[in-house]
Amino acid sequence: MSNPVPPHRPDPRPRRRDRHGRGMRGPVAPPQVPLAVSRAEVFDDLVRDSAERLEKQWPQLAGVEFVVREVPPVRLPRPDGDRFGGPAGRPPGDGPDGWGGGWADGDGSVPLGRHETARDSRPDRVVVYRRPVELRSRTRDDRARLVHEVVVEQVAELLGLAPESIDPRYGQD
Repeated sequence: MSNPVPPHRPDPRPRRRDRHGRGMRGPVAPPQVPLAVSRAEVFDDLVRDSAERLEKQWPQLAGVEFVVREVPPVRLPRPDGDRFGGPAGRPPGDGPDGWGGGWADGDGSVPLGRHETARDSRPDRVVVYRRPVELRSRTRDDRARLVHEVVVEQVAELLGLAPESIDPRYGQD
């Protein structure tokens, strides 16, 4: 049996139009346009800029690692404790391992950042939480100001100094 219709050969050229006659879809904006930069990348840049600004004034910050996390960790209630996670009859975080309910700082408010001192082979670290900071700021300028304040506060706690001595413009609008 011979088939009168020859087999379909794939076209070596890519299609310029889809089956509805529309052109191929491309990116919404070229990579160099700010629309193509995600909010997380913009936030990372804000933290990096703030850290670099402080490192110029404080050379001992060169060994500090600046990290961005989405949200702070939540401490869940322990199975043997009360609803706050502490052993029954004791305040939260008062267990033998210090694990309690709520946020890591234990006061119930959502932290914007934290610092960790160096231990083992890990360097000092300043952590800024992106989502809580974004939710508390309305504009880009507010966000940049709040990020810098959080970084200054955490660096001040890490070095054992007042935030005003780290950045004299701290707290001024």
